[in-house]
Amino acid sequence: MRPTALDWSIDNCTIARTMEILGERWTVVVLREVFNGVRRFDQMRDRTGVPRQVLTNRLTMLVERGLLRRHPYQEPGERQRYEYRLTGKGLDLWPVLVALLQWGDAYCADPDGPPLNVVHRDCDAEVGVVLRCAAGHDLTSPREALPRPGPGARRRQPIS
Repeated sequence: MRPTALDWSIDNCTIARTMEILGERWTVVVLREVFNGVRRFDQMRDRTGVPRQVLTNRLTMLVERGLLRRHPYQEPGERQRYEYRLTGKGLDLWPVLVALLQWGDAYCADPDGPPLNVVHRDCDAEVGVVLRCAAGHDLTSPREALPRPGPGARRRQPIS
């Protein structure tokens, strides 16, 4: 049986476009740090060990793509520097990072367990990502979902 996905172009795939932004390890590490409240360049560098130029490049790209914004600060007697804060677009990546954390906790954690728990501020219960359809049904397996062409789908042109 031939998959129907073969009928549709992937030229405008939003997963591929997202991975152009997030697809490099240090980019996700930088976002993790900002989500955890680490906003200053030197603190990020010290905490993660990311090379200086790589961190500069990732922060610049995340600002250019609109996920972070630069916010000036100045310590007494020092030059002005910048903190990096999440924009609305950046904050919308939170469920993605939680999903990566859940997967990592399940398959990559040390025998003692995961090094970080994300909990609800109000009740202290653990936070996790749940897939839910627009009608309110929780999905427990990928087999419960069916990919279909969306409004931006384009028919695939046969290769000549």
